[in-house]
Amino acid sequence: MKYLLLLIITVSLWSCKKENGAAPIPTATTNEYYYPPLTGDTWETKTATSINWDETKLQEAFDYAGTKSSYGLIILHHGKIVKEQYWNSWTKDTKYYIASAGKSVTAFVAGIAQQEGTININNKVSQYLGTGWTSLALAKENLITIKNQLTMTTGLDDGVPDQDCTTPACLIYKADAGTRWAYHNAPYHLVHDVMATASGKTWNAYCKEKLFDKIGMPNALWINHIMWCTTREGARFGSLILSKGKWNGTTLLNDAAYFDAMTNTSQNYNLSYGYLWWLNGKSSTMVPGYQTVFPTALVPNAPADMYMALGKDDKKIYVIPSMDVVVVRLGDNASGNSTLGPSSFDNELWGKLKLAMKY
Repeated sequence: MKYLLLLIITVSLWSCKKENGAAPIPTATTNEYYYPPLTGDTWETKTATSINWDETKLQEAFDYAGTKSSYGLIILHHGKIVKEQYWNSWTKDTKYYIASAGKSVTAFVAGIAQQEGTININNKVSQYLGTGWTSLALAKENLITIKNQLTMTTGLDDGVPDQDCTTPACLIYKADAGTRWAYHNAPYHLVHDVMATASGKTWNAYCKEKLFDKIGMPNALWINHIMWCTTREGARFGSLILSKGKWNGTTLLNDAAYFDAMTNTSQNYNLSYGYLWWLNGKSSTMVPGYQTVFPTALVPNAPADMYMALGKDDKKIYVIPSMDVVVVRLGDNASGNSTLGPSSFDNELWGKLKLAMKY
């Protein structure tokens, strides 16, 4: 409820502002973008002043984050570290769960799986999991596709007591697939089962082979559908996304149509949601747990073209193509109330980063 009030306040403050438009999305070119080696601790840096940022204001943003249960915060520009700081006895090697920010990782790997013919997101889920994976009548169950899972439009009831329960008894009918947006963990978790079944490998093994090993994330792993990694590993993934699926001359995802669909509005209900990615700069947004549509961009203080992997209690991977910037924040609840993804912290942090980055 606190987050709902904050959104309403945001709407009133920004209603007189020009609507955020979709900014052009340039791709960093290989000859100017830096990728750290796959092994070792080497990671080139640059100073804030070298890119005309205000170093004092940047430190103020980090100091603010440090007062909000942040344990790791890193900012990249053109792939190089501009600033990196840790609190709470953390180091660059500390591994932590990233909660629902891992959903965005899943969406990217699903693109690879489709590219390789392992899955087709337009196929019905029952083609991979068999019929009876829900308690729905077969005709209704067969309406649900992998794309519905990726866009939170399965129509399954998100008001069940346990949103993580994936047994058929917990997957009950609320609406036809594709006619309603609702943030629901259980159908998302089953995307992992779909890819594991289709590939003949465990989800951990598949993700390690197709992603983690390719970009230097040796500590990353999944435990009960939740991804764990270091702050720097989160930044590696952000760099991969900023480069539209390319890593140091190697293309992991060459399906441009899938990538564009993943990072743009995926349905007509929540304009701020792609394929398991949150999108800034849209004219309206919805938040987990509610059916209210708010007439505001998700993070008004941030660049309009930013897209985000957002997890419970403020696990964040922000990607800003127009600025060639990646920001990763790991830690615990920063906003005073437990949230599943978006929170007031997003806008507060970007209000300070805006002063530092001068955009």
